[in-house]
Amino acid sequence: MYMIGIAGGSGSGKTTFTEKVLAQVNPSKVAVLHQDSYYMPRPPADLKINDEPNFDHPGAFDWELLRSQLRDLKAGKSVECPTYDYTVSERMTKTVTVGPCEILIVEGIFALWDEEIRDLFDLKFYLHVESDIRFIRRLFRDLKDRARTLEEIIRQYYDTVRPMHQLYLEPTRQYADIIVGEETDKAASILAATVKQKLLELDHE
Repeated sequence: MYMIGIAGGSGSGKTTFTEKVLAQVNPSKVAVLHQDSYYMPRPPADLKINDEPNFDHPGAFDWELLRSQLRDLKAGKSVECPTYDYTVSERMTKTVTVGPCEILIVEGIFALWDEEIRDLFDLKFYLHVESDIRFIRRLFRDLKDRARTLEEIIRQYYDTVRPMHQLYLEPTRQYADIIVGEETDKAASILAATVKQKLLELDHE
């Protein structure tokens, strides 16, 4: 199996980038894991800032489960991927079956954070987008899809998103094989071509 990691700050366009790639390949042979699905069942109390949950710290994620499921997928098995309800900040009881597959794309803010997970990836991407663009994208997403108020979004950005990005996320850029800017169409086409080639190679093994 060929595994690809796609990291980048909140609002950098990781999901959109992944969708651009999927639109150009055979989706039946490619699976996607969203790291957001692996938030801890409830936000860790010891990570709170100003009595608010900190979702932008590496400790907010269930690394043990993510590592275990990635190892299983790498071994050709299927996994029951968790789902997460952003409106109440809790893991849901519903799961989604992922795999087995020939190509796996893992996208999330800390996709390149964990050394063991990095070592599983055959190709690593980091989406580097300026902070003002990321904030605007995040603002529209959280207003539209996550039932948050303008005040909540701005407070969260200054309390956790921005400082955690600078402290923990930005340094993971050094682990990327390829760094992509704001315009992702060409990069998505290049990655899609790589995926197609790998699928051909895997089919002939």
